[in-house]
Amino acid sequence: MSSPGSSGVGVVVPIDDITDAFTTRLVAHGDDRGTFVETYRKEWFSELPEMLQTNRSDKKAGAVVGLHYHLKQSDYWYVISGTARVVLYDLRIGSPSQGHGWTRDISGKDHTGVYVPPGIGHGFSALTDVTLLYQVDAYYDPDDELGISWNDPEIAIDWGVEVPVVSQRDLLCPKLSDLAKSALPVY
Repeated sequence: MSSPGSSGVGVVVPIDDITDAFTTRLVAHGDDRGTFVETYRKEWFSELPEMLQTNRSDKKAGAVVGLHYHLKQSDYWYVISGTARVVLYDLRIGSPSQGHGWTRDISGKDHTGVYVPPGIGHGFSALTDVTLLYQVDAYYDPDDELGISWNDPEIAIDWGVEVPVVSQRDLLCPKLSDLAKSALPVY
């Protein structure tokens, strides 16, 4: 990965617990008018596929999204406003970090991006009303929209919300132990 620290816009930082996942610590520039932040630069991830699409997700406090994963697609997330608890879990068979999880509360004031490679379970909970902007390196493919149960006891995620609001799709996701090994990503 390219480290953009010398350009004054941020630094790419590997996530120690999840192989091939990164955060970006971004630099906010501000004055009396407000704030400016460069949230993403291709050069930061120059060895990786180019992001092709940007999406926006607005969720009310208490919403839980995930735990999703893709076999082909990468995501890059940035919280615009509010606070989200971001969760990653390495599902990749043979990965040095297989079975490891990572959780961080990220707010719109933190100016932190999160790069999620294929094969990593990912999700977030809205600790407040939250707006999350995310980019993907592949167009929507229903065959690459996979998931693990948001409340799988084997993974034991603390979503940080007392009464989670979960989509019908996420309620139907299987537990990790119920998936055939052939359904899991390989490192």
